[in-house]
Amino acid sequence: MQIREGTEKDIPEILKVLKASLGETSSKKTEEVWRFKHINNPFGRSLVLVAIEENKIIGVRAFMRWQWQKGDKIHITFRAVDTATHPEHQGKGVFKKLTLQAIELAKQEGGHFIFNTPNQLSLPGYLKMGWEKVDKLKVQIQPTFPLNWLSQKTTNYDTEININFQDIKNLCHSINTNKSKIDKYFTPKSAEYLRWRYEDNPLQKYEVIADSSFYMAGYVKEHKYFKELRIVEVMVGDDRTYSTIKKIISKWAKKFGATFISMANEDGFGTFFIKGNFGPVMTVRKLSLPDEEFNNLLELNHFNYNLGDLELF
Repeated sequence: MQIREGTEKDIPEILKVLKASLGETSSKKTEEVWRFKHINNPFGRSLVLVAIEENKIIGVRAFMRWQWQKGDKIHITFRAVDTATHPEHQGKGVFKKLTLQAIELAKQEGGHFIFNTPNQLSLPGYLKMGWEKVDKLKVQIQPTFPLNWLSQKTTNYDTEININFQDIKNLCHSINTNKSKIDKYFTPKSAEYLRWRYEDNPLQKYEVIADSSFYMAGYVKEHKYFKELRIVEVMVGDDRTYSTIKKIISKWAKKFGATFISMANEDGFGTFFIKGNFGPVMTVRKLSLPDEEFNNLLELNHFNYNLGDLELF
C-alpha cells in the first residue's frame, strides 16, 4: 500500500471512493463540493492523503485547514473531516495509516492542533489515535411562539447584505479585535470567510442578513416532528444592535415555522433560553502545542464559538 498526498487530478477517483463507502445520501459528493471544502477554503487548501493499491485509490483522509485565535496568537489548526475506505479494502487499517501519516505531515507544516466533532461510531477510533474529549458543545434553545408553527413554512433562503465588502472587512476586524481581549479561543472572521462559509456554500443554503453593525446567518434543520431554526453565525459590533437581532430571529422563526431556536452565542438573545451541553462532542489532537496550552483546549469554557465554527459541513 502506498500513501501519498492527493492532487486535483485525483478528485474524480476520490469521489468514487467516498460514494462507494458512504453512499450518496449523507451529503453531496460532487467535484463542486470537494473544491469548495478543500481548495477554495480561505484558510488554505486541505491536507489530503490517499492510499493506493494496484494504481487505484482505495482510501482518502482529508484535514481541512482552520484557524483559532487566542489573544494575538493565530493557531494553525486542522479539522478532521472527509475520510473513507473503499468497501473492498476495509479491514486493512487504511483509515489508521492515512490518519497517522496526515498527523505527521500536519506537524511538519507547523500545525498546532486538530479538532473535530466525531459521531459515536467513529469516536473510539479517534481516541485510540491520541484524540482527547473536550465536552459536548453548549447550545442555547428557545421554544418559539406556538402560532409560529402554523405560519407559512417556506424553505426559500434569502441573502440580504446591506453593507459593502470593505465595511464587512471593517466589522470583522473590529469583532476580532474585541474577541482577542477575552482570552478565549475563537475563529477569526473575514469577509472572504463569511462569503465562502455561508453565502456561496453548495452544501447548505443559509438565510443571511448583514448591516453596518452586524452579520447573521442561519438555516432550518428538519427533524421528524419539528423544525429547528439554527443560528450559526452572530457577529454584533454594537451592543445597541442586540434588540435588532432579536427581532430578526423572531421574524425568521415565523417565516420558517420553526418550533424552536438554537444557537451557541454566549451572550444570548432572550430570557427563556435553555442552556446545556446538547451539541456533539468536540475532540482535539495535539500537534505542536506545549502541554500547558494544549490542556487549555480540554476545557470548553476556554472557547468562544458560534455553531458555524464547529458544525459538520
